[in-house]
Amino acid sequence: MEKLITRKEAAKILGISIATLDAARNNGLIAYVQYVQNGCVYFTDAGLQEYIAKCTHRAKPVEKGTTYRKPRSARA
Repeated sequence: MEKLITRKEAAKILGISIATLDAARNNGLIAYVQYVQNGCVYFTDAGLQEYIAKCTHRAKPVEKGTTYRKPRSARA
């Protein structure tokens, strides 16, 4: 069986606050284990890795010419 990680440990691993972790859990962004209703909440390493993968975005290249103005032509 996989080692279960507490809320405090999971927040520290992810580098976020416990409130942010709870918000992600309530919004369905991260998988968790809860044996009894209103009981302790635990996370698995696989669930944390899934959450990191969901929240990681690729960097977009900078677009040149984002304005509507045309560049000045060189006068010679």
